Amino acid sequence: MGNLLEVKHLKKYFKTASGQLHAVDDVTFSIPQGETLGVVGESGCGKSTLGRVVLGLLDSTGGEIFFEGENITNVSQEQFHALRRKMQIIFQDPYSSLNPRMSVGDIIGEPLQIFGLYPEKEAREERVKELMRVVGLDQRFINSYPHELDGGRRQRIGIARALSLDPKFIVCDEPVSALDVSIQAQILNLMQDLQEEHGLTYMFITHNLSVVKHISDNIMVMYLGQMVELCSAKELFANNLHPYTKALLSAIPRPSIRQKQQRILLKGELSSPIDPKPGCRFAVRCNYATPACFEKDPELREYCPGHFVACHNVEAANS
Repeated sequence: MGNLLEVKHLKKYFKTASGQLHAVDDVTFSIPQGETLGVVGESGCGKSTLGRVVLGLLDSTGGEIFFEGENITNVSQEQFHALRRKMQIIFQDPYSSLNPRMSVGDIIGEPLQIFGLYPEKEAREERVKELMRVVGLDQRFINSYPHELDGGRRQRIGIARALSLDPKFIVCDEPVSALDVSIQAQILNLMQDLQEEHGLTYMFITHNLSVVKHISDNIMVMYLGQMVELCSAKELFANNLHPYTKALLSAIPRPSIRQKQQRILLKGELSSPIDPKPGCRFAVRCNYATPACFEKDPELREYCPGHFVACHNVEAANS
């Protein structure tokens, strides 16, 4: 299948008292229909901002966004309203993203009312019950309120709401980070089952590399608003090339007391994302940095088929 979503040189800057904050800076990627792109990086690297810009929840500063081959970068609010049926989001916090004054049935059914689907109350209720069944939520909770349910059930409500309009693309903004480990596995398995059944395309945002390995076809690593590495999930864990990616992977706990884990400790302060100077933004924390790293932005290059890296010293980091 072809690409459902294509993003080209996307930028999102915020004005601050100190200057322009480069939250997303020149990011390019695509997601084929029915696949999952995992987006990873530490807190503050621009992952969530990227997802919100793609969905039109935030205006872009530059670049282009194509959905189903159509440029949707600067479409009107009226046109984007129609796109809402095809593009949805699952938020990180399943409690704060749900209206505490609305029952489970009303929350899931609200998008149907907004878009004029199932105008008859009985038909709408049947659709809500069907969605609850699909996400594994017992129908006895239809008149319950979010505060009466646990985190796993609340996140199932968010997933059912996102599915209510039969979307093609869903941004999953750290959907399991606020849940217990056992519940995380249930939600991840549910999302994979839904993807297979409905042909969904995901952009899965997380800082947990163990999670992203489980669910992603391709993985994009971000650092301070920029993409530093992009390849298949299998390739990233077998042959990671960027020094930052190596440090992230070394932090994953291993369930073995016999195998000694070699961690890569990053030293130095984060460089400022406000009006950043030319050069690699990771250079101040990189063990392989050279003078050139502080003078010129690294280009995103394809070092092997389908494996893109933005680094001046890939060879030295992998020698």
